Amino acid sequence: MATKLCRMGIEATEDDVFTCAMATARFVGRQKPGGTAYVIGEGGLLNALHRNGYSIVEDSPDYVIIGEGRAFTFEMIEKAVRLVDRGAKLIATNMDPNCPTDNGIRPGCGAIVAMIERATGKQAFSLGKPSPLMMREARKQLNLSTAQTVMVGDTMETDILGGVQLGFRTVLVLSGGTKLEDLANFGYQPDLVINDIGELTLEMEFPREMLEDKVA
Repeated sequence: MATKLCRMGIEATEDDVFTCAMATARFVGRQKPGGTAYVIGEGGLLNALHRNGYSIVEDSPDYVIIGEGRAFTFEMIEKAVRLVDRGAKLIATNMDPNCPTDNGIRPGCGAIVAMIERATGKQAFSLGKPSPLMMREARKQLNLSTAQTVMVGDTMETDILGGVQLGFRTVLVLSGGTKLEDLANFGYQPDLVINDIGELTLEMEFPREMLEDKVA
């Protein structure tokens, strides 16, 4: 991710990146230190769990954790269903129903989790946006105060909602799935709306009354 940001002209190191996989691993690490998990996901999630003292197992896990990725089979879904039905807690790194690709959308973490929820009758706990647990942890990781934090995203239901709930300044980017006319459907609004990330600058001006609220 840091490499991708650098290619976009944004200077970043790995210490500047905080993901929902990292938030998930820290959460379960605090909830049950030294626990075990059955995982449907890829390297980032697996590495984060290992760093937080978790063992990846096939049988009798404390948690079934679902993350992003394409390397899964229906047999893995069936196994997750059986483990959750037997008492493992179901955790999702995020609830995004789909993910964009060069060829169109593909099923996201939320779509996979929905199958397991429907089959077991048990609801997943998600650490992804707009979870305040993740967004607060990310702010602390970056060593920022609330007043210094700006949430930039292209989705009202996750990015902007999470920022509004935590009192961050928010910038909606219209290069994703949200259209300007969609804003009328929400009871909360971003502080700024821009067409694409290229318009974002450090010198952007926010409404004066909102800045005064942050300082106060």
